[in-house]
This record gives sequence, structure tokens and C-alpha cells, in this order.
Amino acid sequence: VRDQLKNVKQLQATSAAFAAILGDGSVVAWGSPYAGGDSSGVEARLRNVKQVESAPKNEAFVAILADGSVVTWGNRDEGGDSDGVQDQLKGVQQVQGTNCAFAVLKED
Repeated sequence: VRDQLKNVKQLQATSAAFAAILGDGSVVAWGSPYAGGDSSGVEARLRNVKQVESAPKNEAFVAILADGSVVTWGNRDEGGDSDGVQDQLKGVQQVQGTNCAFAVLKED
């Protein structure tokens, strides 16, 4: 991971993992896979990332992309699986996390 951490723009942590936005808009995650340290399942979608968030004691990350869409990964029970609501996650401007979920503020 150390070799990938060049030109880091933002760093975020969960209870046992980290995620960094790089200068090219991609994300590098590491740490406990259960807590978001493995983003390989969504890696192809983590492009043009403008913000990554988590919450204290949370085990999931949420990324807001430049087009206003959202990608989540990590513990499914703590907000790491947003597949069921992806069609509603457009035009996202801000996100806030709790210990078990994320809420978004949309343009509309």
C-alpha cells in the first residue's frame, strides 16, 4: 500500500481501516476487509472521487463521485452496501455517517 500512497488528497478512517483519495481521483483502501479495508469489489467504480466519509466506530466507507453518485463498501450491516438504493443516490452533495448507516443530502 505504501507505494500507492502518492499525492494523497484526503484520508479517512473507519474503526479498523483507512481510505485515501489520490490526486487522480482514485481510492486506495487498506486495513481490515470487514471494516472497509478491501475496496476491490467496487474499485472499478471508484474514479473521479471527490470525497470519502465514514463515521466514528463505523465499519464502512462512502465515496461521493464528481458526477454526484455514491459508492459504498465495507460492512454491509453498517452502510457498506447501497446497491438496493443506487437509483436514488444521484445528485448527492453531502453525506453524513452514524455508527450503522449513512444519510445523504441531495441537490433536490
